[in-house]
Amino acid sequence: MSRAFLVVLDSVGCGNAPDAASFGDAGSNTLLHIHEKVGLKMPNLMRLGLGQAMGIDAPAAQGLHGVATEVSQGKDTPSGHWELSGVPVPWDWLYFPDTAPSFPPEIVEEVASFCGTDGILGNCHASGTVIIEQLGEEHMRSGKPICYTSADSVFQIAAHEESFGQERLQALCQHMAPMLHAMNVGRVISRPFVGEDAASFKRTKNRHDYAMQVPSPTLLDWAKADGRATYGVGKIGDIFSGRGLDETRKGFDDALMVHLSDLVDEAPDGALVFANFVEFDSLYGHTRDPEGYAAHLEWFDAEIGRIMAKLRDDDLMLFTADHGNDPTWGGTDHTREQVPVLAVGAGVKDIGQVMFVDVAASVADYLGLSEHGPGRNFL
Repeated sequence: MSRAFLVVLDSVGCGNAPDAASFGDAGSNTLLHIHEKVGLKMPNLMRLGLGQAMGIDAPAAQGLHGVATEVSQGKDTPSGHWELSGVPVPWDWLYFPDTAPSFPPEIVEEVASFCGTDGILGNCHASGTVIIEQLGEEHMRSGKPICYTSADSVFQIAAHEESFGQERLQALCQHMAPMLHAMNVGRVISRPFVGEDAASFKRTKNRHDYAMQVPSPTLLDWAKADGRATYGVGKIGDIFSGRGLDETRKGFDDALMVHLSDLVDEAPDGALVFANFVEFDSLYGHTRDPEGYAAHLEWFDAEIGRIMAKLRDDDLMLFTADHGNDPTWGGTDHTREQVPVLAVGAGVKDIGQVMFVDVAASVADYLGLSEHGPGRNFL
């Protein structure tokens, strides 16, 4: 029985979204701009057709290739992943204004009341790595949590794992989630960090996302309902609130690559593995580091080449992304872009432009699931 591996390269967009202008992102193109600025050597994904998806001159593709367009009104992680799994977002997210302060008083008061402090730090749009450098020492002195947001529908809380406490931070985020979800804020994210001072602060792998529940069954639910083994690699478990998953494996991207490799070896017949590699976005997109982004893409390509070589003849491994995050673009936020769709195990085919929901339908049909949602099979 066939297996499917759906692999999301978080934020690896390829530009040309038809509605990019309405998001202020007309002209953004994550992959192309990195390639133009730094150059990319990615022989394994280029062989499948990444160059064609990017719109550059490239040798003839040897795999399935195309691009996908999103209809959900967002450029964030839940919107992209939910729609890739067959469920476009049926509501408008709440986005906090890019002002200081960003949050209404009732949110600030609730956080402060839980923590026993006379306020919070931050209360603005910010890069997560920059804000802990700026406010981490004051946070350790005062005990006030660092709260910030972005162009996504998100409320993030950074706190020191030791002086504030990892369990206390998770409890705070869990406490705030129902209030914020009722306001249509997509995620509350705990952002623990360690270190002694601004020069040494570093975020840890113990991040946790408290996401709104998906409003209807997804690809993961369809697979589980048909008795298939389902695995989440990376933050998939957080994005889908654990729903439809038998097992979740987490860590930094290097550990996630090991998990994915292990699952190619271990996953039973008929299994669905859904993976997200986040560090393109979190470490290099938001920090506007095209050189770092390029290096991580090349690392991924080299590692995934070794994994693809182990796939069974009837396995499908499909690569895509959830949005863009052009490191040459202004600001520090995601960019509204189309995303590549590449696959090994589906023959050589130019699928042109498809929709995010078509990814779910195609994987579902490949696995022979009873449900495939609103999309169409492009395989």
